Amino acid sequence: MASALLRTLTRSSNLGCSTRNFSLVTSQISNHTAKWMQDTSKKSPMELINEIPPIKVEGRIVACEGDTNPALGHPIEFICLDLKEPAVCKYCGLRYVQDHHH
Repeated sequence: MASALLRTLTRSSNLGCSTRNFSLVTSQISNHTAKWMQDTSKKSPMELINEIPPIKVEGRIVACEGDTNPALGHPIEFICLDLKEPAVCKYCGLRYVQDHHH
């Protein structure tokens, strides 16, 4: 049954549609990335985010949203701060540490 559905979808997608040239898109992306990496006058996004010192938090868990403006942020990530080294948000790279008061 699944193979019949796949054949039907394949046939219907080929009707009147031209094939896309993905190699052209790939080469454009590669050229853009190469040009960006050759420009040493600008810092990479990771270099910029590493300049921000780790954010001290009182609790054991922090909720990172990337930005105070939801339109500029990312999905909320809850990060556990039980380890001694800073915990890093997997979306934006912000670092968090637990602020011990003793």
